[in-house]
Amino acid sequence: MKQSVLTRYRALAYVTGVLLILLTLGVIAKYALDISGAAGFTTAVGIAHGWLYVVYLVLAFDLGTKAKWPIGKLAWVLLAGTIPTAVFFVERKVSREVAPLLQDAQPVSA
Repeated sequence: MKQSVLTRYRALAYVTGVLLILLTLGVIAKYALDISGAAGFTTAVGIAHGWLYVVYLVLAFDLGTKAKWPIGKLAWVLLAGTIPTAVFFVERKVSREVAPLLQDAQPVSA
């Protein structure tokens, strides 16, 4: 497996996680605190998180199939983007587990 597969997954995991935390804070501000302007913020962040979560799903599925994960583990990694802060812990664990599977990029000598 190439390093780029893991790098793409890690980048989208962090972006998805940050957007989900912002979305959670926006929903609290909108409904619990009744802050003006929170509705627009929540809408914008919600749309961004939704689209980027789909990209996260594709990249996590790609990583999982290349790492030959069982269905249960793959499902947990896919769902981690829907639980605030869970994606950070899952990403760290996945990175440690996948690191030994990465191919070393050695230049081809002529």
